Amino acid sequence: MNHSRRQPLCFISIAIAIIALAAVVLYIVSYLLVPIVGVQVEGDRMLQKKEVTQNIPDHTSLLTLDTWALKRNLKSNPWVKGIDVTRDWRSGIVTVKVEERHAVLSADLGKKRIILAQDGTELPGLGGANLKTLKLDRSRLEEIVKAGKVLQRNGIGLQSVDASGPGGVRASVRGHQVIFAGELGRNQVQALGDIMKKNPRAGVFDLRSPERVVVSPPNGVSNGSPSIPPNG
Repeated sequence: MNHSRRQPLCFISIAIAIIALAAVVLYIVSYLLVPIVGVQVEGDRMLQKKEVTQNIPDHTSLLTLDTWALKRNLKSNPWVKGIDVTRDWRSGIVTVKVEERHAVLSADLGKKRIILAQDGTELPGLGGANLKTLKLDRSRLEEIVKAGKVLQRNGIGLQSVDASGPGGVRASVRGHQVIFAGELGRNQVQALGDIMKKNPRAGVFDLRSPERVVVSPPNGVSNGSPSIPPNG
């Protein structure tokens, strides 16, 4: 009886050993046949190439490279917004394309200074951005973060948040000045992109009226064009 029980266990052990041996052989053969010859990093400024290579284990081949794990580890860096990894089977080069975040807001919250990207991610520094530090309360900070996310979802990049005051927030978008206060509507932001194209020389695009985009002339004076006194 005991012999009949041990026999299946023996077969299972042998099968596991064979699978493990096959995996080792496959790993070695793939490393010999399709080794990683080099790593190329594109679109990086804040992410160092060393950080990329450190996340690729020694003796990894093109075949055994875990691209999902590599992307996950690199995206833990707050500067990294997106990662794309490609393998060139002929050259043996792994190319890592990096989409990085950039600082758009430097905020003084009283007891803490924070630097944020457009999507609200807190960054460890300015990363070379020339930003004026604005004194904000939590309510205004949340307003800016929400607006930045709405703009981003509609393909509009926020370059910097330049001023904040009783009249709202002034920001740079595509080389233009934009003023907003409160919640931005999706249709309003979608219209902003088209209106900017049609008015490339406009002074200010005012989004403070719900579902409207008010365009001021280049001199920013006539038609009661809005202005926000800078603070901070």
